[in-house]
Amino acid sequence: MKTLTLLRHAKSSWDHPELADIDRPLNKRGKRDAPIMGERLARAGISPELILTSPARRARKTASRVARALGYPADRIVVDPRIYVAAPAELMALIRGLDDRWSDVMLVGHNPTLTELANELTAADIDNVPTAGVVRIRFPVQSWSDIRPGAGELTLFDYPKRAVTPR
Repeated sequence: MKTLTLLRHAKSSWDHPELADIDRPLNKRGKRDAPIMGERLARAGISPELILTSPARRARKTASRVARALGYPADRIVVDPRIYVAAPAELMALIRGLDDRWSDVMLVGHNPTLTELANELTAADIDNVPTAGVVRIRFPVQSWSDIRPGAGELTLFDYPKRAVTPR
């Protein structure tokens, strides 16, 4: 069994339009939402063995804030430049090339690619993965290379503004 968590970076700042897109930081809401989502994932018992992130500043900061809430060491977050401008097919190739020693992987990236990928991998019809939104997908395979479109089961779709029902 392989499990993939797609995490869209938290809300970014546009306060400095002269910054290159890759250098945009998180805004106040993004700084608040990323650890909230990390705490929700931790309460759900989610513990990725590997976190991969886009090199964009907003994605790296989201990854580190979520990792902290999950108890995942920040120095083990892997920055992968392919994630930054990837099309869904490119992310699919990245995922299918993952080392099989990892059973639970989190990928921190960008829209519209993450929404398109989530829909391609599952039967879900997600209109949009909001900022700091999480999509968790389980695959009944032993190897990442065996992942195929439509073969995943959506097990979680959550985002900061989603109403959380108390247990």
